[in-house]
Amino acid sequence: MERILQWLDDLDDLFGAIGLLGERMRRFLVTLARLVTLFAVAACGIVAALREPPLGLAVVILLFVFLLYRGVTRPDLAIRARRAAA
Repeated sequence: MERILQWLDDLDDLFGAIGLLGERMRRFLVTLARLVTLFAVAACGIVAALREPPLGLAVVILLFVFLLYRGVTRPDLAIRARRAAA
């Protein structure tokens, strides 16, 4: 009976390890998608700035507002603010 429990424990460890590897892969793919999107938007902004300067300025302003919003609404920033207030 103890062998079966040990085997099930090993099987549980295997599935846990696969889950952790899957999470690492998911994080990598999300980061890769963010970088590709960032570079694509930046390239489009450069092309727009060279062809139509007001349109390029609009893209830059949108990116700046997005970065401001992201910086203010980050979850870890709220945690730090709560810790500092306590």
